[in-house]
Amino acid sequence: MDFNLAQVHEAIAEAIPEKDCIIVPGRRLSWADVTERTRRLANYLLSRGLGSVRPRAELRGFESGQDHLALYLYNGVEYLEGMLGAYKSRVVPFNVNYRYVEKELLYLFKDAKARGIIYHAAFAPMLEKILPELPELEVLIQVPDDSGHPLLPGAVEYERALASASPSRPEVELSPDDLYMLYTGGTTGMPKGVLWRQADIFVAALNGRHPDGSEHETLESIVERGLAGNQRVLAAAPFMHGAAHWCVFINFHMGNCVVVQRETNRLDPDDLLSTVEREKVAGLLIVGDAFGRPILDQLRKKKYDLSSFSVLVTGGAALNASLKREFIELIPHVVIIDGVGSSETGAQGQNVSTAASGASTGTFRPAPACCILSKDLTRVLEPGHEEMGWFAQRGRVPLGYLEDPEKTRLTFPAIDGIRYAVPGDRARLREDGIVELYGRDSVTINSGGEKIFAEEVEHALKQHVAVYDAVVVGRPSERWGQEVVALVRLRGGRQASESELIDECVHHLARYKLPKAILFRDEIVRSPSGKADYRWAKAQVT
Repeated sequence: MDFNLAQVHEAIAEAIPEKDCIIVPGRRLSWADVTERTRRLANYLLSRGLGSVRPRAELRGFESGQDHLALYLYNGVEYLEGMLGAYKSRVVPFNVNYRYVEKELLYLFKDAKARGIIYHAAFAPMLEKILPELPELEVLIQVPDDSGHPLLPGAVEYERALASASPSRPEVELSPDDLYMLYTGGTTGMPKGVLWRQADIFVAALNGRHPDGSEHETLESIVERGLAGNQRVLAAAPFMHGAAHWCVFINFHMGNCVVVQRETNRLDPDDLLSTVEREKVAGLLIVGDAFGRPILDQLRKKKYDLSSFSVLVTGGAALNASLKREFIELIPHVVIIDGVGSSETGAQGQNVSTAASGASTGTFRPAPACCILSKDLTRVLEPGHEEMGWFAQRGRVPLGYLEDPEKTRLTFPAIDGIRYAVPGDRARLREDGIVELYGRDSVTINSGGEKIFAEEVEHALKQHVAVYDAVVVGRPSERWGQEVVALVRLRGGRQASESELIDECVHHLARYKLPKAILFRDEIVRSPSGKADYRWAKAQVT
């Protein structure tokens, strides 16, 4: 049986109406509260003319037959309600990177054909500049914040919009074919809207499976799991990053409560850890080293009661093994789960590190639908293969990229009638069933005829105690075609020379993979989600 995300949330809410659903500083919303508020939002969107739907059968994979709602927001109640309220009105919400500048926002809103937007008041001045070029953007809902910016012309304040609408269940017929859309980060190219059926993303990424890997067949079994939920979780990364709101919906579908920290427009490790302590958070999601290092530094400065905290999840970027060991040293009872996946695949595997098992990075136990495809995309490779293949997902995969038939064809090929998602990562499946992941082909460096994966060199550099952050890219070379160059930020109070860092890499890498140059920088530019900005890095080295 296939499920709609709004349908699942409503069913769980009916079973646990009084339990906490969302906690933000100074405010607690029960499942009943969130249900009423998201129904009001859905009815408001419907009253404004959003919610039209063309049947999926009439559309090609890269086409959307629904209206699109931009979420231009920091983390908060409004972001999560925005997603749920949109789903309940059959409108498709999509994520907006709040660091985008004017031209990037224009591209995104035009590419998405957005008809509505929910935005924090802090972003009103930027929106005001581009609204004349977006005639299709009709519905503006502004969320007040400390910026004090007044309402844009034609906009309505968020709570007033909810108060004006009915709390009744919206009169729409939800479908498992309703879309979930996630825009890629655009760190290596232009952002693209990945289109999923809600039924497929539920299984692929949002906890639509039993622990044994089989899919839920009844709504009752999902609700039964929700009845047992009693944990509090916190996604530290921006909700506009897939890993963060996936964490939220995974836990919604377990009947758990989502906690939001006080400081949401930047990473504040003290605020984050204080929130974990105060709210007795059990699970914390971060995004790789960009979050891990500052949190570790804070843990060494100040003591926190983390007795409730048991699971650290990193998604969207790997957490270096050296940092995992530091977390285990400081919090011996913690279980660290390194999740691997992408906007185009959903969850593909996990690496679990504990005090007993030790820590590693780059290897994963594959999820049920994960596989490795041959280089020529003609067959599925068996365990123990020698070929470096494509890390892929089969079965429940996206329909395509919004309005991009060619990229859809290339990324979602069919083999023997089965569709696969192949976003571009290289990997091997070992004889023991473990996946060795090498990295994204688009940031691979071809030096002297050898392929060198940027992530592998980055992990080697970060083994040095003085390295705070590192990004690796290739630059043109007359001798090698491309040469490996590293951008490195050192930790405060630490020193290391170029030769010392290369000596560290010698212990982890073949000599042909070693950086030909290391450039020291005071900051490494990353997206708000913590992902490396390889376009920035290439500009730095050239």
